[in-house]
Amino acid sequence: MPVQNGMLLVEVPLHPQLDPDSEVPLYQQLHRYFSTLIESGSLKRGERLPATRELAGLLGLNRTTISAAYELLEADGLISGHVGRGSFVAGVSVQPAGGLDWHALLNDSHVHSMQASVAGEEVISFAFSRPSEELFPIADFRTSCQEVMATHDLASVLQLGSPGGYEPLRQYLLEAGRREGVVRTGDDLVITSGCQQALDLARRVLVRPGDRVLLEEPVYPGLKNLFLEAGGELTGIPTRADGLDVAQLERSLATNRVRLIVVTSNFQNPTGTTLSRRTRETILRHTRQAGAILIENDIYGQLRYIGDPLPTLKEMDSTGDTILLRSFSKVSFPGLRIGWAIGPRSVIGHMMAAKHLSDLHSDQLSQAVLLRFAVSGRLEAHRGRMLKAGAERLKAVLAACERYLPAGARFTRPEGGMNLWVQLPEPLDAGELLARAQRKGVSYLPGKYFAVNRPEAGSLRLSFAGLTPGMIEQGVGILGEIFSSELERVRGSRNREPAPAMV
Repeated sequence: MPVQNGMLLVEVPLHPQLDPDSEVPLYQQLHRYFSTLIESGSLKRGERLPATRELAGLLGLNRTTISAAYELLEADGLISGHVGRGSFVAGVSVQPAGGLDWHALLNDSHVHSMQASVAGEEVISFAFSRPSEELFPIADFRTSCQEVMATHDLASVLQLGSPGGYEPLRQYLLEAGRREGVVRTGDDLVITSGCQQALDLARRVLVRPGDRVLLEEPVYPGLKNLFLEAGGELTGIPTRADGLDVAQLERSLATNRVRLIVVTSNFQNPTGTTLSRRTRETILRHTRQAGAILIENDIYGQLRYIGDPLPTLKEMDSTGDTILLRSFSKVSFPGLRIGWAIGPRSVIGHMMAAKHLSDLHSDQLSQAVLLRFAVSGRLEAHRGRMLKAGAERLKAVLAACERYLPAGARFTRPEGGMNLWVQLPEPLDAGELLARAQRKGVSYLPGKYFAVNRPEAGSLRLSFAGLTPGMIEQGVGILGEIFSSELERVRGSRNREPAPAMV
């Protein structure tokens, strides 16, 4: 047994058979692989597992995937982590006499905690689609908190409330929606813990096992995984420069009994693309003809840096049946977790009932603070600063991609939002190159994590909103050097291959 610095090292060859096309996330597959090794005795108590960076490089995975698998193993009691030393095999978890075997009971669960983040060694991370903390108006937010704390009705704010949300904020959002034309006579609104909970409530109410669900391809993994968990049969509709491939959408609707369609109208995550007006009209027409439910995710709509805004699908829908999801997370403070859904009153009523079963009601204090932040004018002033900073960051990332990415690389050119999509020239694999980028201090998310049916090895997402223009240029410069050198190496090795004999 090899020993290093007094620690036993794993000497078992690690060759997990991971399937990137599986509906089971890679971190769960890796968790099951290590669980089997530990429970079979192949990995023994006291052995140290490879560091997350080392194993990510060995397997060609993102370190977040390795970290998530290790967290599950630690939660199962199979390994223990020690700061500065690593993760060690703790052996098969032992249940108290007469206790439940939680490992066996949870082994087939589709739901796992995933709190992993990109490790701190990476100083330039394009992996997170979130605003920069440097732009947060802390003083203005603190003032809003103090004003709420000083109100005469603070006790009612701190009391249990409606599952629909803090009523003054709900009325504020309803009135704003009426002015915009997205709230009609038959509509209602529910406040949620971010857009993710709104999606979760919608799928609980609307989707049953076996229902066909159409999603954008590529798509935000958190959205995809929700509908997989619901037992939906997912079909990915390719995303083009002006949004969904409407020809493919029409074919899918014609050949399948589709229950639900989920689209992002503005600055889609991960591609940054926006549905053109014509595409929006076509989507609405095909959806009505098919009798399907349409959910419009507009979480990035308030972050347009250039160009003119388009009406939402909800506003354009003459039937009023479209369900619109929005959030304050991207334009204000993600940590407040305040989103909302607008739709026909019957649907919203069922979503409120599902929400009541889950959490009784949302945090009214944070909603009261956000409302005060908005009505005082501070939110709009903050949004103005966000738009200015976002425009600078978007300009920087587009210029850097133009300057540093290798010839043959393609990338989207969004007019807002927080993300753009890069397609590297063949045969480059963004997943395999990630470990090399991380060693240089740069991180991103490979495209395979956003796939529904068609993984693209050469694709990746760059989330630029949380970085300064200087960091963006430096980071894309490093990536460009890595991609270009690998492309040169691969093409050089091909050119050196002997020519086939002439017979």
